[in-house]
Amino acid sequence: MPLEVNGKTYETDEEGYLANLSDWSEDVAKALAESEGLEMTENHWEVVNFLREYYQEYQIAPAVRVLTKAIGKKLGKDKGNSKYLYELFPYGPAKQACKVAGLPKPTGCV
Repeated sequence: MPLEVNGKTYETDEEGYLANLSDWSEDVAKALAESEGLEMTENHWEVVNFLREYYQEYQIAPAVRVLTKAIGKKLGKDKGNSKYLYELFPYGPAKQACKVAGLPKPTGCV
């Protein structure tokens, strides 16, 4: 299922994750978020940008437990908890946020 943004087509897999990490941009992220029924706020961007930095450093998309801990360390306890992350990304913080961030589906996500 290709994703069209500003007249350009981007390849995605059968679940809607970007096929090429290098295709990601904020506009692509907004389109991916829209396809997930999300309206991006500053808090969403904070998580998405955190995930992209994490992926760049470790070359892996974190599972939700690792994501929660890592966000808690970097952004504070109030943001490093499942309740907060599920409010932002109701279909799974790791899975849904990674999709918007243009990253592969995290290992262990169903």
